[in-house]
Amino acid sequence: MKRSKRYRAAEGTVSRDKSYPLAEALNVIKSQPSAKFDETIEIAVSTGLDPKKPDQSVRGTISLPKGIGKTLRVIAFCPEDQAEAAKAAGAVEAGGEELVQRVNDGWLDFDVAIAAPSMMRFVGRLGRLLGPKGLMPAPKSGTVTEDVPAAVSEFAAGKIEYRVDAGGNIHAPVGKKSFPPEDLTANIEALIDQIQRSKPSTAKGKYIKRICLSSSMGPGVTVAV
Repeated sequence: MKRSKRYRAAEGTVSRDKSYPLAEALNVIKSQPSAKFDETIEIAVSTGLDPKKPDQSVRGTISLPKGIGKTLRVIAFCPEDQAEAAKAAGAVEAGGEELVQRVNDGWLDFDVAIAAPSMMRFVGRLGRLLGPKGLMPAPKSGTVTEDVPAAVSEFAAGKIEYRVDAGGNIHAPVGKKSFPPEDLTANIEALIDQIQRSKPSTAKGKYIKRICLSSSMGPGVTVAV
């Protein structure tokens, strides 16, 4: 199989059988050949949870201490009299049933959707479209709220959502490759601490089984748990 120049350069620099201390893992990632853009550093946490059990669902939000280096595109499903305040807070689009219909017609140019509780009877019809993409507003993630402008402001500034997927894994961005190692460390430790505190009381066995870090274009690096 023909390998890319980037792959050949990275090959052999990461051991698949080794778990690296966090500081060393970040050094390995930052030493990889750089792309033509500022790559996102992502974390993947493998848990021992059974996502098929409702009482083992883990989902929440966190504002990382050093941000994620990106302004998220946020929309707000809200009554018309709140739309201007939501846009002033940073929403790229805000509105009621017309916005619901626009999304239902296929417009998905956003990263986060916020909804007022009164709008969920209309937004609910988008479940099959937004649910699989992780964009469906939900109270547990802080995206269904009475204070729509405040939520818009927080998420636009980089507040992130984390949740267990069907495979029992949690994926989230933790910053940019250009971030100083100490900033990435602060973000990673804050997120892991939050995930630890979110452990369901019904979880049995080992909760966090494996942690892996990677850049957008780089290989995965296993971090010592």
